[in-house]
Parts: sequence; C-alpha cells; structure tokens
Amino acid sequence: MTVETALSRIHLFEGIAPIGLKKIAAISGEEGFRTGDIIFREGDRGSALYLILEGKVRISREVSGMGEEALAVLGPGDAFGEMSLIDEFPRSADARVHERCRLLKIGKEQLEDLLFLEKDLAYEILWNFVKILSSRLRETNDKMTFLSVTGKF
Repeated sequence: MTVETALSRIHLFEGIAPIGLKKIAAISGEEGFRTGDIIFREGDRGSALYLILEGKVRISREVSGMGEEALAVLGPGDAFGEMSLIDEFPRSADARVHERCRLLKIGKEQLEDLLFLEKDLAYEILWNFVKILSSRLRETNDKMTFLSVTGKF
C-alpha cells in the first residue's frame, strides 16, 4: 500500500484529491512502535501530528490518586496530536501504544509550510480538522453530562 493510499484512509484527509495526498506524503515519515511504548507525554512540546496506519494508541492522563485514566483508544484511520499544530500549548495528554502500531508522522513546520503554499489544500484539511475537533467536543460534553447525572463529577 502506498503512503497516498494510507493517507486517503485517514479521517483527517478524507476527500483530499490524489495530488494533495501526494504532497502530504512527501512530508510524512513512517515510524513503528511496540506495545507499551510512549509516543509523547503530557507537558511535552508538541511538534508533530501522528496518523495511525496499523495498531492502536491510547490517549490518557495521570489522575492523582487514581493512576492512568484512558481518554480514548484510537485505531487505524485516526489522527492524534493535532492540537499541537493549532496552538503553542504543551501536550495535554500522554500517547501510549496500546497495540503494536505503524504511524505516519507529519512535522508541524513542514505542514505549515505546505499549507501556506497550497491554499486550497489548506482549506480542505482545516475543514476536516474542524469536523474532527467538533466531534471530539461533543463526545466530551456527553461524557461530562453522564458523569454529572451519575454523580461521579
């Protein structure tokens, strides 16, 4: 499978034309991780977006007195670390390998340069960003409502 084909299966790049996928592939690098590996930690400086080709990644935070609290388990087609591309804040959670995985990594500076030069591609990618972040916000709202109703919050 080509990198372009893999990118076309990532939610963040849905609907992107083949020429755009080729340009994104040119700035991507593949990395492999074993179960238990830490990709990044909460508080780290964010400098890349990760795309899951195979396997699973657990996004979690350490909760004082309780240990690790899983926020999400992501699989093929999912992206994570995208918040670091939008703002300058440190990572808001840990990313740990839940099942051996292959990832594509796209550096912040490389993506910014590409989006600056390719305005139509930038529009398409940023619109997909908006849809993904909106969906995650809705999920968080639902979780908060559930916790509030059940008295766990």
